[in-house]
Amino acid sequence: MEINDLFTIQPLSTEHSEQAVGLILPIQQIEFGVPVTIQEQPDLFDIDRVYTQSGGGFWGALKDGELIGTIALIHVGHNAGIIRKMFVKKEYRGRELAIAQALFQTLLDHSQTKGISDLYLGTVERLKAACRFYERNGFKRIKVEDLPGYFLRMQVDDTFYHLSISK
Repeated sequence: MEINDLFTIQPLSTEHSEQAVGLILPIQQIEFGVPVTIQEQPDLFDIDRVYTQSGGGFWGALKDGELIGTIALIHVGHNAGIIRKMFVKKEYRGRELAIAQALFQTLLDHSQTKGISDLYLGTVERLKAACRFYERNGFKRIKVEDLPGYFLRMQVDDTFYHLSISK
């Protein structure tokens, strides 16, 4: 668990599902107009099975008990992981607070302990700041046809990234 003066990062479980939905869905639907429904994201109601049991994880940034950011990892075998659910509440975004960076570093550290050497993710092109964040962190944009067969694609994703990591 990472701690600083503003927030803590801790693993989340299925019992945090309502909080996660309460953070993620408004960002997707209202703030960015991504046409995705909660019914298309059943993983949010089964965090333990989808994320944790595979050897991945689901982490949250909390400030005074309020969930202000999330990131998740599905360990899909093949020394690979898929990043999902990276969201930070609008008023907590930016390099100054570095919440997204702390969440990503938590996922990266976990990946390395699990022997994951390749990270993949899908996002939506209109999330420009997210794309810049991934590129700043060494991710390379790849074509959909270059994704491995085991990549679990979300229907709305139209932009894909890969990062090769090593210990």
